[in-house]
Amino acid sequence: MGKHKSADCKQCRREGERLLLKGDRCNSQKCALLRRKTAPGMHGAAVKKQSEYAVRLREKQKLRRIFGISEKQMWHCFERAHKTPGVTGTLMLQLLERRLDNIAYRLGFAASRKHARQLVKHGHFQINGRKVDLPSYLLSPEDKIAVRPASQKSFAAALAGAKEAQYPAWLKFDPAENTGLILAVPARDEIDYPIDEQLIVEYYAK
Repeated sequence: MGKHKSADCKQCRREGERLLLKGDRCNSQKCALLRRKTAPGMHGAAVKKQSEYAVRLREKQKLRRIFGISEKQMWHCFERAHKTPGVTGTLMLQLLERRLDNIAYRLGFAASRKHARQLVKHGHFQINGRKVDLPSYLLSPEDKIAVRPASQKSFAAALAGAKEAQYPAWLKFDPAENTGLILAVPARDEIDYPIDEQLIVEYYAK
């Protein structure tokens, strides 16, 4: 499976959970899961018993869809976590959380990770004073993320939203400078999306 080409709402319906792919719409009455809770397709309403492999596959696909990454990117993330001392599943989630597009979303600079990825690709952000346009760029503790001076005007609404955003404890937003600071690598209990990472580790370790 390559890039996600299906509609965002269909991806949420396929997994049966809100993946927050469309920002505020996902938390409103317009959410597709409130109107159609079945999986997309003519057989979506059919009750199917999933095999152990299917359960693990669906968990992996869910995580991919949350971050909007390709299968190749997902595999590389697992490989890097697997080669690093520690709990592979937790390390894998920490690597995904430290992506630049995810942190831009977490700080409230963008409505969704998809939106954040687009903003990063257009070169609107800088890390420690240097322009970075790679969504998968990994940030480390003490790294500072800011909107480039040339983009400040077009980001007025986003910066106002960032001041009101509820960001996790491992991130800090400075409203005076409109910058975000990475305080630490997130602990497992600070990663709040509904994922059983052990199932993903078992899928790749098969």
